[in-house]
Amino acid sequence: MKLRQFVLVVLLVGGFWFVTTHFQRGLNPLTLTSSRASGSPLELTEAQAAPAFDAEEQNNIAVYHRVLPSVVNITSRAVIFNFFYGTVPQEGQGSGFILDKAGHVLTNYHVVDGANRGIEVKLSNKRSYKATVIGSDKVHDLALLKIDAPELQPVVLADSSQIAVGEKVYAIGNPFGLSGTMTQGIISSIRSIRNGDGAPIEDAIQTDAAINPGNSGGPLLNSRGEVIGINTMIASNGAEQSSGIGFAIPINTAKAVLSDLTRYGQVRRPSLGIVSYAIGPDLAEQMGLSADYGVLIQKVVSGGAADRAGLRGGNEQAYVGNQPVMLGGDLIVAIDGQQITDPQDISVVMDKHQAGDTVSVTVMRGKRQMTVKVVLGEARSVNT
Repeated sequence: MKLRQFVLVVLLVGGFWFVTTHFQRGLNPLTLTSSRASGSPLELTEAQAAPAFDAEEQNNIAVYHRVLPSVVNITSRAVIFNFFYGTVPQEGQGSGFILDKAGHVLTNYHVVDGANRGIEVKLSNKRSYKATVIGSDKVHDLALLKIDAPELQPVVLADSSQIAVGEKVYAIGNPFGLSGTMTQGIISSIRSIRNGDGAPIEDAIQTDAAINPGNSGGPLLNSRGEVIGINTMIASNGAEQSSGIGFAIPINTAKAVLSDLTRYGQVRRPSLGIVSYAIGPDLAEQMGLSADYGVLIQKVVSGGAADRAGLRGGNEQAYVGNQPVMLGGDLIVAIDGQQITDPQDISVVMDKHQAGDTVSVTVMRGKRQMTVKVVLGEARSVNT
């Protein structure tokens, strides 16, 4: 009897020891049915050293840190009148970049257009400054601003005539208000396009780097972090967001107008001083012209460049549909050897010159072809 009691005690003590040493949380049903329960300690595997960036990643990081202090966010404020609600405040967002330590900032004209309640420029260090518009050029969609801020870091401008399709590019800006955003792509093409107002952008840089609303006015950079263009528009088919087709104004175009913006507050665009009309084969045949393309001079502005050079406007009125056209003037077929087919071709040539430059204008006067030296004047309210 005593032996049986002793064995029972030994079994109870042994069972208690087994349970307490093998099941630390006791006889929990969940513990018993699953040996992989959450009661097991969590073990993480962590890297033993900092990540090693490859050469491309290192360059991306270097470009970002080098250029970010030069990129700014621009907020333009305006008050407009609404017929139903009276005055309505509006706010627009864009990007820009610092040109020099004096505080000049370049952006798109459409970013600051109509900002009748002020423009604010925010730096990468989150400090904000009021900006004034030094000058603007609607045709080229450029605006030059000025801020008064210390220790500014300017960008480095590249030569955009040296870029190539396939070259890697970066865009840094403020898409959808997300400041300091960097995207990467390549130059997809270099082509002539028209901006939202129909003005031509020659040698526009097409890129697949993501460009969205808010990127306008920000820099497009090469792999060395130098500015090759100003991000200005996207082809989105109405989606108002990146579709992989963005465009930038080449920085060489901006260089050509910056000195006029700083000196005069506007671009002194050169002009022939004419009112013109594009001619195609059908019209040329109907009018009896000696060439089946060109720009017909309707009128020369008195005292303008064409007038001083002896070019002639029309003297006989006719109609193309309901539009009056003056016949009998010189037909411009080339300028500096470049074929001219419409007034936009003349605008392209003018973009490469300044007022006071001399160009060779080839015209058909009746059956005779002649070339005239013309000293360009300054554009006023004439067509070209």
